[in-house]
Amino acid sequence: MQFFARMSPLRALRDLRLFLHQRQPHELGFFALSILITGFFIFAFIKDSTIEKVYKPDIVYVQQWRLDRTEAEIVAQQKVDQAKKDKELAEQEKEQAKTRAEFQRLDDKLKRWGI
Repeated sequence: MQFFARMSPLRALRDLRLFLHQRQPHELGFFALSILITGFFIFAFIKDSTIEKVYKPDIVYVQQWRLDRTEAEIVAQQKVDQAKKDKELAEQEKEQAKTRAEFQRLDDKLKRWGI
């Protein structure tokens, strides 16, 4: 830790100023040019690394119904919709069970390896 105790920003700036005063003018020009080019590339990589999220609109579709529907028509439509909903829910449960099984297999492999 003695190395860091002797460091001082003022001493570093003084050393840099002494170093730059000993250089020729063309060396200082190339030094400035190299700093600018390096800074440009660092800025370009930082600027390019940000990825904007794609905007996905949240569209809600609404089904229009006649005002003079009978109670029987409403119940019949609810039965059709419920059957569709049950089917989708069963498919979702099946996918979730499949995913759980995959993760369980992965967990078992990791346990066999001792992780």
